[in-house]
Amino acid sequence: MNTEIEAQNRNILITGAASGIGAALCLRLARPGTSLFIHTRANRAGAEAVAEAVVAAGGRSQILLGDLADAPVADQLIAAVAAHGRLDGLVANAGFADKTPLADLDDAGLARSLAAMPAAFHRLCRAAMPLLQAAPAGRVIAVSSFVAHRFQLDGVSMPASAAAKAGLEALARALAVDLAPHGVTVNCVAPGYIQKQPGAHAALDAENWRRASARIPLGRLGQPDEIAALIEFLLSPGAAYITGQIIHADGGMSL
Repeated sequence: MNTEIEAQNRNILITGAASGIGAALCLRLARPGTSLFIHTRANRAGAEAVAEAVVAAGGRSQILLGDLADAPVADQLIAAVAAHGRLDGLVANAGFADKTPLADLDDAGLARSLAAMPAAFHRLCRAAMPLLQAAPAGRVIAVSSFVAHRFQLDGVSMPASAAAKAGLEALARALAVDLAPHGVTVNCVAPGYIQKQPGAHAALDAENWRRASARIPLGRLGQPDEIAALIEFLLSPGAAYITGQIIHADGGMSL
């Protein structure tokens, strides 16, 4: 399903939006005057369900498909948004977890994570900079992860994901410096362990999810909507004086 987009108040591109945090954010942002560009690598059915919910709430939506690890896709996504005249918000949420231990991680495995996350973010932002600079209040949010900051995880190792997310954060902070003179804010959100939807890919098995919950001071997994609420705020006018930050939403794991 593609819903045609006309002139309106805000255009926001959300990558990895067919499920989880991305889908929850679309539902929070869905309202008259907002157009959401809903990206997914391959989960078209999930993206269509999200798009239908956005339209039901009075918003407008367009589904964009493509693997961001492929270099041309980032330019294609930004071009699709540019065809509608403006880009007010970019939420780089697409990614995946890789728990391969360092000793078993080959060059191709590391390259996959780097291509899908920091390299894709770099290409998206490079293509989007003119649109963001022209926006009345441009916003960029990159979804990072606690794995870039915590490495004592009871035997679960995620070096490729840690490297990719740490690189994402560094690029976001550099971009915050470059875009600050234009009034554009750039921030990262670093979720902790977040509840997966039934049937969704998970990097941990049931026992490791149980052990993860036991390590969280609040004693439970986070919900996608709780992370979406933070991103929604960072996209809002009320967050205009926050930039270059890495904000942890992890139930206290980073204490």
